[in-house]
Amino acid sequence: MSGQPIYIMAQGSQRTKGRDAQSNNILAAKAVANAVRSTLGPKGMDKMLVDGMGDVVITNDGATILKEMDIQHPAAKMIVEVSKTQDDEVGDGTTTAAILVGELLSMAEELIVKGVHPTMISEGYRAAAKKSAEILDSITIKVSPDDDETLLKIASTAITGKGAEAYKESLSRLAVDAVKAVAEKTDSGIIFDAYDIKIEKQVGGSIQDSRLISGIVIDRDRVHPNMPDSVENAKILILSTPIEHKKTDKTSEIKITSPGQMQLFLDQEEKMLKDSVDKVIKSGATAVFCQKGIDDLAQHYLAKAGIYALRRVKKGDLDQLSKATGANIIQSLDEITDADLGFAGLVAENDVGGPKMTFVTKCKTERAVSVILRGGTDQVVAGLKRALNDALRVVGVALEDGKIVVGGGSPEIELALRLKEYAATLKGRQQLAVSKFADALEIIPQTLAENAGLDPIDKLIELRAQHEQGNKNAGLNVYTGEIIDMWENNVVEPLRIKTQAINAATEAAVMILRIDDVVAARPGAGGSGLPPGGMPDQADMDF
Repeated sequence: MSGQPIYIMAQGSQRTKGRDAQSNNILAAKAVANAVRSTLGPKGMDKMLVDGMGDVVITNDGATILKEMDIQHPAAKMIVEVSKTQDDEVGDGTTTAAILVGELLSMAEELIVKGVHPTMISEGYRAAAKKSAEILDSITIKVSPDDDETLLKIASTAITGKGAEAYKESLSRLAVDAVKAVAEKTDSGIIFDAYDIKIEKQVGGSIQDSRLISGIVIDRDRVHPNMPDSVENAKILILSTPIEHKKTDKTSEIKITSPGQMQLFLDQEEKMLKDSVDKVIKSGATAVFCQKGIDDLAQHYLAKAGIYALRRVKKGDLDQLSKATGANIIQSLDEITDADLGFAGLVAENDVGGPKMTFVTKCKTERAVSVILRGGTDQVVAGLKRALNDALRVVGVALEDGKIVVGGGSPEIELALRLKEYAATLKGRQQLAVSKFADALEIIPQTLAENAGLDPIDKLIELRAQHEQGNKNAGLNVYTGEIIDMWENNVVEPLRIKTQAINAATEAAVMILRIDDVVAARPGAGGSGLPPGGMPDQADMDF
């Protein structure tokens, strides 16, 4: 009544509404997509990422780049989540998913400017994504678990462009052999778990020195030189508790008034330690893997008993070892039973050209393999591991689904043409959204051409012409600039890479489009708020 303003939010809070909120969110998402766009394809460029500690990562893997970037904008973080989900589900196609989100939002922005409501765009995008899955399923190629030739092509495609092309044949063979070793056939189909494959990096030697080990490799050597360097038919004991003196939770003092009392104290400490070691010896274990420390005196007693022991073993290694050998992870030395011990045909210390490692082979379960990756520098080996991880996952996905598609931008062009035909059958403004969805898919072959130094418009026209003539496998050869049959040139990918990327990108784009109000708490009031200066402008979002 008196014109007195009413404040409903804390001072310092920020609020952006309507078109401004939509524009800012779209701008932020597009900026993130553009940051990784130049890395797409075999001819894509690399990014050098330097963290706060000065550690350097050189990669063109979309998920790695977005994970390492310190992104603050809430809408931009959604793109990072899309890429992370793609990496977790399939292992490859992370850059594709991020680029698609940016292009879908860019196309949606054009429709919003023309007066199309975001809800109508969202409905059209969801309908287009559903239709895309149907179209993709109609152009798939079946793959058999015994078809090593095709599986090698899939692994090779995933490795291409990640800095390991010169050795992609040997890495592809490693990936296929490793996946087939751990893949489990069930009544419902093949199940693959990438965590059954352990990858150990070893700097030194050549990439060609990398090898596959049937069993678990742990980057630790025995704790005492008098311990046996190998144990056959080993009974495995896995401990998450230390074999050493336990320190008291509180600060305490022990007053010693004579040399005899000092000796009694030391004798009691030794007795307690000896009792702990006796529990391990009485269990019948011949190989002990401890997550925590093993006292020097305990090492001496274990060595006298002929027990092979490791300390400071990573929790993840213990989990894999437990799964491979059937041993339970023990949290108290008083709880050890015969049923808790696992079995391995051989536990041995090996020299692989660097620090010695422990090989646990002939395990209780055959579905336990490790890959030792060799390379000249830390950056090279880290890059190899990322490439091999992608190859392992895509081969596993191909085995699980039994369906693949060709690459080189071919599926996206086919989808774009078929979706435009589908859009013509729709009524109302939803037709516009489906048509724009089709246009957005063409960003993939367009970016492949741009990154290869080719004219994207010319190549898109050539690709459309080939697909309109019925050449469904026609794609872009980025090395020659020619439009060729991707199947005959061994460029293939699992179907799930495409379906996951399209579905995840669609959901993220729809979520961002439906936001018309952004309310951010003031910094320091229980939330991080928006980046300094509020919603960023174009200059703020350039990376």
